Amino acid sequence: MNTVATSNPPVILTRALSKIYNAGTEAEVVALDHVDLRIEHGDFVAIMGPSGSGKSTLMNMIGCLDTPTSGTYECDGIDVSTLDAEELAVLRCDKIGFVFQGFNLLPRMDALDNVAMPLAYARVPSHERRIRAQEALAEVGLSERGHHRPNELSGGQQQRVAIARALINKPPVLLADEPTGALDSKTSEEILALFKRLRDEGHTVVLITHDPNVAAHTDRVYAMRDGQLHEQEKTA
Repeated sequence: MNTVATSNPPVILTRALSKIYNAGTEAEVVALDHVDLRIEHGDFVAIMGPSGSGKSTLMNMIGCLDTPTSGTYECDGIDVSTLDAEELAVLRCDKIGFVFQGFNLLPRMDALDNVAMPLAYARVPSHERRIRAQEALAEVGLSERGHHRPNELSGGQQQRVAIARALINKPPVLLADEPTGALDSKTSEEILALFKRLRDEGHTVVLITHDPNVAAHTDRVYAMRDGQLHEQEKTA
């Protein structure tokens, strides 16, 4: 594990985080059950579990896409329960870089414009956006592909573009939901190696996955079962 020894607060800290759907009815579902999770700057962790285990609900909480029924969540030292909708949107933009299985690239834009898109929402000037997007593409090994559209790139290259876009605001954490799910095994290994390099450079990476082979690449693995989070022992 490459935890950076600083006085910074954890990048993710949950205490007794719970989410109950249809509370008090016969259809009540406890999706999260008093989850405690602490992730430091520079950690590379996996949260794994089958469909229905609660891992997607936890991802939505960590990504500030949903609110808990009870418990607390601090993102990089900020108690998210104190934020209104607009402040939450700003926090998501500043603190969390999202990477998805389906890449979510806009087909009519080239790689450079796809990567630069979050900066437009932040009202960064156009010239600066392109410079920073080019730097982000270089960071993922695609500096020569900036003017290619998604349909001109391989699946692995498209995911690298998506990772560059997630990095563009220099967020404290990358939250990757099944990032290799649409890739073949060789390309998956390349993407996981990229995440390891980003970890080595000080980024915090959280993988959401159902695949133990993917989780094995990380430094620490948590398993979700029936809404509860359990840390797993790593095997050599």
